[in-house]
Amino acid sequence: MKIVRPICCGMDVHKNIIVATIGITNKKTRITEYIQETFSTLNPDLLNLKQWLINHKCFDACMESTGKYWIPIFNILEDEINIYLTHPKYVKAIKGKKTDKKDSKWICDLFKHDLIKFSFIPPKEIRALREISRYRYKLVGMRSSERNRYQNCMTVSNIGIGSVFSDPFGKSAQAIMKEVLESDIIEDEKILKCIHGSCKNKDKILDSIKHCNIETDQRFKMNESMTHIEELQVHIDNCEIEIMKRAAPMFDQFMHITQLPGISTLSAILIISEIGVDMKQFESDKQLTCWAGLAPANNESANKKKSVRISKAGQYLKPLLVQCALGAIKDKEGYFGIKYSRIKKRRGHKKAIIAIARMMLVSIYHMILTGETFNPSDYESFRNPKPPIKQQDLTEESAIEFLKKSGFDVSKLTKQ
Repeated sequence: MKIVRPICCGMDVHKNIIVATIGITNKKTRITEYIQETFSTLNPDLLNLKQWLINHKCFDACMESTGKYWIPIFNILEDEINIYLTHPKYVKAIKGKKTDKKDSKWICDLFKHDLIKFSFIPPKEIRALREISRYRYKLVGMRSSERNRYQNCMTVSNIGIGSVFSDPFGKSAQAIMKEVLESDIIEDEKILKCIHGSCKNKDKILDSIKHCNIETDQRFKMNESMTHIEELQVHIDNCEIEIMKRAAPMFDQFMHITQLPGISTLSAILIISEIGVDMKQFESDKQLTCWAGLAPANNESANKKKSVRISKAGQYLKPLLVQCALGAIKDKEGYFGIKYSRIKKRRGHKKAIIAIARMMLVSIYHMILTGETFNPSDYESFRNPKPPIKQQDLTEESAIEFLKKSGFDVSKLTKQ
């Protein structure tokens, strides 16, 4: 087997310890000598690990992406050592022969022969942007959970505002809820003052809060929940401001992909924070869509292709692209709207929206890679399909001519 890296290191990473194995292969005899050491994950020992690698002239190292434990190691070694990251499933050791030292040696052997599929690690600036973007994602999820709790309290308290307003957290709805929670007696005149002039069915709004029964426990929960929602909104706004500041140097790349329908400036920044701006990291658009969890896996045996679903990869990128796809298909005459309607008829909504999200990611890949604008070549054929060619009626003359060209003798033909 070909030896790609004569001197390399495999590391088995844990919370408190790192087991590192350096493999030094003699180019003539092809015999590998292994040197093993165990280090703690404290910074002084990580610096010792770095110096140990340099002393043995080992500048290529590979480790598993174990939780967040790999990040401190990567931070220390990044400037002088070529660090490669891999998913644990790609370096699984043989059953029955699993210890920390054997795992480390196994990673070293696979790395030596270049048999490992590496993970994508974006540059430091993109990683920082990604950290804040993902933190914002978590905050938005927390806000959604808190809003659900608030609406559950309204339901328990016989308040039907959620059935009347399209957004129970809009200005009018929240002004009404504030008045209801602060007042012991609900007066229609005060409620009507809270309703915006453009709101319709004001009588229905009044009916939604009549005879409500807000117990003390539900009143307390709603007040606390709304305070938490407002605090989370402040944190989300602060995150978005910081994201915009960090994204400023890459402004052109972000604005370039906003040409796609359904992608706002913030969505473009969040997408780039996941995939980076260097598309050469991915071999093709197919690899990118697979990495994002938008392409089904292969499962073939005995020339039979089994049905497979999309993978669980892209837990941050995939929901974002699906959200953008839902916005893009609102234009029924747009490119993605037409594509969606065609696929939906055959495969249903879920598969269709994933297909649109995949198309958008493929478009983003090529737009960043080549700098070209979004201009699908088949858009006009969708909007203005050519009418079907009408077949000419068959006449006696055309039938005889066809027989002649086919080599038949038509001299003996008689008409009845």
